[in-house]
Amino acid sequence: MEQAGWDKKKFLIDGFPRNEDNYSGWNTVMGQITELGFVLFFEADVDTMTERIMERSKTSGRNDDNAETLKKRFVTFNEA
Repeated sequence: MEQAGWDKKKFLIDGFPRNEDNYSGWNTVMGQITELGFVLFFEADVDTMTERIMERSKTSGRNDDNAETLKKRFVTFNEA
């Protein structure tokens, strides 16, 4: 973050926090040196998200961009 312009004090952290536990952890580690202005939440159905992530998987190199992992992610998200 410092190399990317810490002094500008504005960052978009994609996909985080995913739940209250993530947010609490963030506050424990970063709460004294950062201010979380807001959380931007986009809602999309599972089919749309799956389609987009599977398209991303063609070039992302991420080993977790696969159908089985996505199913687990969606369950975890919906339980949070």
